Amino acid sequence: MWVQFAPLRLPLRRRLQTAAVVQWIFSFLALAQCCLVLYLLLLLGDGWVLAVLYAAWLYLDWDTPARGGRRSAWARNWAVWRYFRDYFPITLVKTAELDPSCNYLFGFHPHGVLVAGAFGNFCTEATGFSQLFPGLTPHLLMLPFWFKVPFFRDYIMSGGLVSSEKASASYLLGHEGGGQVAVIAVGGPPESLDARPGALTLQIRGRKGFIKMALQHGAALVPVFSFGENELFNQVQNPRGSLIRTMQERLQKVLGLALPLFHARGVFQYSFGLLPFRRPIHTVVGAPIPVPKTPHPSREAIDELHKTYLDKLTQLFEETKAKYGLPEEKHLQLI
Repeated sequence: MWVQFAPLRLPLRRRLQTAAVVQWIFSFLALAQCCLVLYLLLLLGDGWVLAVLYAAWLYLDWDTPARGGRRSAWARNWAVWRYFRDYFPITLVKTAELDPSCNYLFGFHPHGVLVAGAFGNFCTEATGFSQLFPGLTPHLLMLPFWFKVPFFRDYIMSGGLVSSEKASASYLLGHEGGGQVAVIAVGGPPESLDARPGALTLQIRGRKGFIKMALQHGAALVPVFSFGENELFNQVQNPRGSLIRTMQERLQKVLGLALPLFHARGVFQYSFGLLPFRRPIHTVVGAPIPVPKTPHPSREAIDELHKTYLDKLTQLFEETKAKYGLPEEKHLQLI
């Protein structure tokens, strides 16, 4: 296999963009493990007092990830996120006004391998969320497991990540006075196993928990489609029923995490590695779907709203796909 090396002479901004993405990949794949090792070293070494004090703080702060988190405007505005945005680049597209006196549930599609678009748009200010949607505060929901890792939990909360447990979503969507946005990657980790260039498969037909949650709190539903999300990585072939897919699905059920075998490019060459390809991401935020507050929604009400949501998501995709380079014959596959 021929290796295509990156040019030796590149503008500094390009190198800074690559460095920004390297640290993001490291944060996703290894930072939690490093934080855990650091804590254990402190606990078993001369820093045990600091470790004990942090444990006491962790006990007192345990519920924070399920109660809106602890975001930092300073961290969300770091320069590194602007370089991260420009690497792809990532663009946030507004199609309708959102009333800041209401709470919203954004359904993000597709999950992709590492939800790069969701992170760049909703966990940083690099794409201008606060300017596009004044008065709204976005929170990206993440698996609860990660908020139990010392130090790492504080880092991810600074960007606006919160726990994906039901109590967390309820806290946001039930916020008096509105202004809160809960962003859910509806397909979840299982959908990442189908994430590869050209794929338009969404695991959504059997996912109605977010619909029920919106009804219980009267939070408006907003379909969000991120064009380019699946173009960032290649993935080892894993068709349904294959040995690899069966093992991935079993591990996902045990660990709660999907393990897509992805690859793309490296730091100094373009032929293999774990860095995403430089391909544009356009995250399109659709119009809100009004939802009546129904504390105890019936199955029929959930099914009806779920159908409406699928129709609006499909409409959003069909009306905007040509603008972002997809041919007319490309359609969503909802499973």
